Amino acid sequence: MNHHSMTGAILALALLSACAPSGDRAVQDALEDINVIDESGLNDVMMSVADPQEAVAYFTRATREAPDRIDLRRGLAASLIRAGRATEAVSAWEAVTTHPEATNDDRTELAGAYIRTNQWERARGALDAIPPTHETFERYRYEAMVADAASDWGRADSFYEIATGLTTTPAGVLNNWGYSKLTRGDYDAAERLFTEALRHEPDLFTAKNNLVLARGAQRNYNLPVVPMTQAERAQLLYTLGLAAIKQNDVTIGRGLLEDAVETSPTYFEEASRALEALS
Repeated sequence: MNHHSMTGAILALALLSACAPSGDRAVQDALEDINVIDESGLNDVMMSVADPQEAVAYFTRATREAPDRIDLRRGLAASLIRAGRATEAVSAWEAVTTHPEATNDDRTELAGAYIRTNQWERARGALDAIPPTHETFERYRYEAMVADAASDWGRADSFYEIATGLTTTPAGVLNNWGYSKLTRGDYDAAERLFTEALRHEPDLFTAKNNLVLARGAQRNYNLPVVPMTQAERAQLLYTLGLAAIKQNDVTIGRGLLEDAVETSPTYFEEASRALEALS
């Protein structure tokens, strides 16, 4: 509860306490309102910034005490996703979507839980059950991933493009779209998408690594001009070295691996092992 809300509640309680005995019920109602506000704030904290495992424990207890409350069920399902417990999250989101107050956003999150557990047909079924008028970033992001898994490239590209336009933070979906292009062998398009992702989020290392893979697949063994730490530079050199070796450019690959070992601020076991294997 913020300072102003608490102050207002205290003043209200003081006024009610000064009233006739008939005010006792009003005092109890005011106390219950304070509890609801406090609990709502705690739920928000648990769902966003609390330790994921602690949040799971909190919402598990809360849903046990109030099993009919959909907000607590949502909190448990979302916390299980944050905690990396996707299999349990599937059951939790399924329970949410059977609730009479379930929304299309809940059904969208169920599709996401199915995707995290590689249940692609179930994910498609969950998305197909959502009306086409429900146009959200998460819905189209999941639609793109499901189409990708089915190698339905036209639909995947269309959904990725729509999703990108529905968010102010598109780096993640651009990276996914680029990886899709990378797996199809469209390396030039993949490179453009990874570069665009990094314009939005310069610290997204996954996009940096994928960008290096796309360049390496085109036999471009120069590191891209993007912000990187010394440790990231070593890792990217290692990725580029492996890409070169994969294309039988062994001498170039060996040189890149040596650069990775020399660049790394700590002992780079993987790169050292790769060099030993080449020797």
